[in-house]
Amino acid sequence: WIAEPGREKEFIFVIMPRGKSLNQKENDYSHLGFAVESKEEVDRLAAKAQKEGILMWPPVQEPFPVGYYCGIKDPNGTIIEFSYGQPLSGC
Repeated sequence: WIAEPGREKEFIFVIMPRGKSLNQKENDYSHLGFAVESKEEVDRLAAKAQKEGILMWPPVQEPFPVGYYCGIKDPNGTIIEFSYGQPLSGC
């Protein structure tokens, strides 16, 4: 359980199908974001998404504090950002 000592910084997403499809537009920047270990990981995820036709934002390096990121559309239409170099802090 996330309330257990030592697990206070863990976070759980529960995303279940069957809800209304979001169908975000390209200029809608609402999204979920996840940090990854390297720029190479961002590139790997973007390349896979490009092959599957779900890449929304190709990898780009932005000035601090944004970092290096890409955006991928999930099956429900939600944009998921994968980034490296953002100064994310724990809970």
